[in-house]
Amino acid sequence: MRVLGAVAAETPAPARDEARDEAPAATSAGPYRRAWRRLRADRVAVGSALVLLAVALAVFVLPAVLRIDPYQQSLRDSFLPPGAGGHLLGTDQYGRDVLLRLIDGGRVSLSVGLIAVAISASVGALLGLVAGHFGGWTDRVLMRIVDVKLAFPGILLSLVIITVLGTGLDKVMIAVGIAGIPRFARVVRATVLATKGELYVVAARAVGASDLRIMFAHLLPQTLGPAITIATFGLASSILSIAGLSFLGLGAQPPTAEWGLMLAESRRYLHVAWWLAVFPGAAIMAVVLAVNLLGDAVRDALDPRLATGGD
Repeated sequence: MRVLGAVAAETPAPARDEARDEAPAATSAGPYRRAWRRLRADRVAVGSALVLLAVALAVFVLPAVLRIDPYQQSLRDSFLPPGAGGHLLGTDQYGRDVLLRLIDGGRVSLSVGLIAVAISASVGALLGLVAGHFGGWTDRVLMRIVDVKLAFPGILLSLVIITVLGTGLDKVMIAVGIAGIPRFARVVRATVLATKGELYVVAARAVGASDLRIMFAHLLPQTLGPAITIATFGLASSILSIAGLSFLGLGAQPPTAEWGLMLAESRRYLHVAWWLAVFPGAAIMAVVLAVNLLGDAVRDALDPRLATGGD
């Protein structure tokens, strides 16, 4: 006891105060830091992220570094099997390289899917934020509009919007983005309703903070976790919806290289060129599977109920 007392006496008071202040900071971590640790420890999440990173590098960076022409035709080289004539994945009915068209089609599919998710997230988050914060008739009116949209299947709602706006990738992007708004609106609203009664929100309102400041500075950051989870799953469904609409002839139009359109064009040649359908289908499956697996991992990592002692 005397030794401990002597050590405590020799330790300066400011140093002891700093040690006490730093101890909680060293042992505790924010929810997003803990989620990042769980994601790094999840092999499936890491593998899915690496697949998506490789696809992103191939479709966005490679065309910027190397000059590729996915539209170059050579009728004498049509329907070459994979590996023949220097074409790793073969050629199509016009002699165009399938690998180059897959790369360009991936750029189109991912870009349109990301923009569609951005439309859904921005508009849906704003609607959910306003409805959850103000409540009352504002909440009832906005949520009834969302309920009407939820009454239509996503693909059917997209078809209706495309019928009004017309065909084309830009119209498909808007249609798929509008179809995904209800998911974000309901999730963000639920999070806001569970958060706006917290003490720090009540204190901000008590000191005279405006509604805009409370919504965007105090409530919106708390919705990021659920919104990120919904966005990852939304990206997978957007890629599938865009590919499906292009397969039906309502999205990308020839000669655009887009995975769904490549599948549609391959139907007439399945008996002579199986690779025209297999490789675009495999690309869609790999990207959507990787996004879904990563979305599952993100959901689990952001769920506080699944926190472990090692966090």
